[in-house]
Amino acid sequence: MHGNFTVVFDACVLYPALLRNVLLQLATTELFRARWTEAIHDEWTRSLQADKPDITAAKLAAYRQAMNDSVPDCIVTGYEPLMKGLTLPDANDCHVLAAAIRCRAEVIVTANLRDFPDEVLAPLGVRAEHPDEFVLHLIDLAPATVCVAMKTVRSRLRKPPHTAEELLDRLAEHGLVGSASKLREFAQML
Repeated sequence: MHGNFTVVFDACVLYPALLRNVLLQLATTELFRARWTEAIHDEWTRSLQADKPDITAAKLAAYRQAMNDSVPDCIVTGYEPLMKGLTLPDANDCHVLAAAIRCRAEVIVTANLRDFPDEVLAPLGVRAEHPDEFVLHLIDLAPATVCVAMKTVRSRLRKPPHTAEELLDRLAEHGLVGSASKLREFAQML
């Protein structure tokens, strides 16, 4: 049984490989329901391919399919009509908010908080959270479950292998400063 709240991952939190790995592993814990759209997939994969042209379209398609396979019912559809009535600082983000409304998400996990102002989201029953704040909430909710997820993430980092401390250092480098600090209390479990 999934936790009783739904989140939409913005493209900016799916672009960095480590952050994507962490969030997807946490999504398999059933602490929450993770959602995204094909448009969100398009956005992060387009950015990744632009920055790393050696990553083939086939490899990106495989990443997308693996993500979709790892989180049941993750793809939000039918949100497009909702975009018409939305106004955000960056109109290109309206699809993310529309998807959140469509799937009744309580949270949009994004590093671009200024693009999702509280005064627009709150009346819609949605809030934006930085991934660090989001992971910190999960640690408070279920520290052992989060630690198991992080241990799984660490086990996949083989080139080079990472100690628990190295993983926590990398999480901090990727903006999960508070989460890494909190997880240091549980380093022996990672």
